[in-house]
Amino acid sequence: MSTTVLSSNEPGTPVDARAGKYLTFHLACEEFGIRVVKVREIMGLQEITAVPQTPAHIRGVINLRGKVVPVIDLRVKFGLPAAEYTQRTCIIVTQVRTTGSASVLMGIIVDDVSEVLNLAASEIEDTPDFGEDIGSRYLLGMAKAKGKVKILLDIDRVLSLEELHDLDAVHAQASRASE
Repeated sequence: MSTTVLSSNEPGTPVDARAGKYLTFHLACEEFGIRVVKVREIMGLQEITAVPQTPAHIRGVINLRGKVVPVIDLRVKFGLPAAEYTQRTCIIVTQVRTTGSASVLMGIIVDDVSEVLNLAASEIEDTPDFGEDIGSRYLLGMAKAKGKVKILLDIDRVLSLEELHDLDAVHAQASRASE
């Protein structure tokens, strides 16, 4: 994975574009992080309306103040062992960039939210090379903070273009059903 390096105000001092604030959360025994600027809301688990004939990781849609928002179970998406939802299970509503400059709200189900971390460039490393078949395209890098490794996700890439088309179909189907 390549690192985007921008120049800072001081000559000769590179700044890693991945540095900044991240919301961290748990899935199974692992801790993940997404950029805070992508987070619109954190809410407790609520009723999710299932939409027929969608992939298993697309749990359905929720009504968020009049907007239909697709909800993805990241455990299922990442092939992690299934677990029952608890009182700490929540939905993180994110703003995901689609093709071009368009964006869509998407909810992701996580086991629990940990904290917001301000990560410096020195705390972030490139993702190790796991081979061609491993889905590291979702990853921005690995953060070393508080004695642990946190997996930083590129939430815009968590869904492939094919899955974004699936979400568009889910959204259209749910919108027709609510009319």
